[in-house]
Amino acid sequence: MIRIGITGGIGSGKSVVCRLLEVRGIPVYDSDTAAKKLMLTDPEIRRGLISLLGEEVYKEGQLNKPLLSSFLFSDPEHAAMINHLVHPVVRTDFRRWTAARRNCFFIAMESAILIESGFATEVDKVVDVYAPLPLRLKRVMERDGSTEEQVMQRIHSQMDDKQKQKIADIILRNDEERSLIVQVEHMLREFSGIGEY
Repeated sequence: MIRIGITGGIGSGKSVVCRLLEVRGIPVYDSDTAAKKLMLTDPEIRRGLISLLGEEVYKEGQLNKPLLSSFLFSDPEHAAMINHLVHPVVRTDFRRWTAARRNCFFIAMESAILIESGFATEVDKVVDVYAPLPLRLKRVMERDGSTEEQVMQRIHSQMDDKQKQKIADIILRNDEERSLIVQVEHMLREFSGIGEY
């Protein structure tokens, strides 16, 4: 099994790359979706979040996302506290998910913070999806209805593109000039080491 970690900044196109992998029959673990689910269902995370933010972090059985976001993005130390609660549980969940797919040639994990969270140690290959900043801003503002300031705040809370690219095994350029499909095919052939897989 070859485990591929897909990372990249907000609006870079990680999800598009993951959809291209899924079309090829490659299972993808979405760490963000898994983390949100585990924040609701895992007793250890729930206890930790309530102790940090109070009972109001859960409203009518759901996460109070505005409260959580304002805490998370207001201070790097706050983000570190949340990550310390959530990441170990996500790591265990990913390992369980991977074990259930042990017959797959490729699997992938999508994570905006693959490197920062330490999840890069859980994969064999790191792929950075890169898009120019103006394109990322445009995509996220249109997708989420966010202001430029809100998007830039999120971008600044993530690892710099250049740092990610130093660690990545492959960089996929999602700049609307080069075909992502062709780049993904080339990546899979390279990772398989046999020309085709």
